[in-house]
Amino acid sequence: MTERVALVTGVSRSIGIGAAVARALATTGHRLLLTGLPRYDDAQPYGGDPQGVPNLLAELGGAAHHVTADLLDPATPAALVAETVRRYGRLETVVAVHAYSTRTSLGTLEADEIDRHLLVNVRATLLLAEAFAAAFTGGDGGRLVLFSSGQRLGPMPDELAYAVSKAAVENLTTQLAPLLMPRGITVNCLNPGPTDTGYAPPEVHAAVARHFPGGQWGTPGDAARLVAFLCSPEARWITGQVIDSEGGFQRHAR
Repeated sequence: MTERVALVTGVSRSIGIGAAVARALATTGHRLLLTGLPRYDDAQPYGGDPQGVPNLLAELGGAAHHVTADLLDPATPAALVAETVRRYGRLETVVAVHAYSTRTSLGTLEADEIDRHLLVNVRATLLLAEAFAAAFTGGDGGRLVLFSSGQRLGPMPDELAYAVSKAAVENLTTQLAPLLMPRGITVNCLNPGPTDTGYAPPEVHAAVARHFPGGQWGTPGDAARLVAFLCSPEARWITGQVIDSEGGFQRHAR
């Protein structure tokens, strides 16, 4: 593949999906601007990864740079696209791995927390798509890959705001695909299913594993390999799709 330029959001932990996507795209000849918000992960029960970004950049050598960015700020998506173009001169690929997720169950809902989910997961993604479409000058070969979690396939009663926001991302795929294809950009959305990024405590990990026919979780690399394909020339005819790549995950307990 001729060298290409990609912007990947949601990169802050070395074992995360965003980091795996960065590795896969670097392998296929992309130069990368990576972005994430480490302090978000620092505040989560699973904890942050202070050396995650430095180690990833060292691993990728000169193929990647990283900027810390908060997608709650409405100016951030356009600024990230502009920084990518400033640094590399162009932009062909955007992979939006970022997500905001906290516990939001019926009876404990708070308006501000609902808003954060919608602003980061939906508004920022839509603004990122708009900025990318305006900056893309490649004629064809543009790729926009979004991330969902299969919300249309079953309820998530403890993560209502997250579920609703990610279902909206799936709909963004449907809405954006016919608008961006004439500009040379395909738009697809990946549902990787439960992915082992170190966030689940042992008892939860074991319980979820029983819902997979193969008895094991998906890995960040599983998602990253599919992203790399969707961003390749071979995927030029695939657009507007929400792809469930989740190892036969069964949402109902056995």
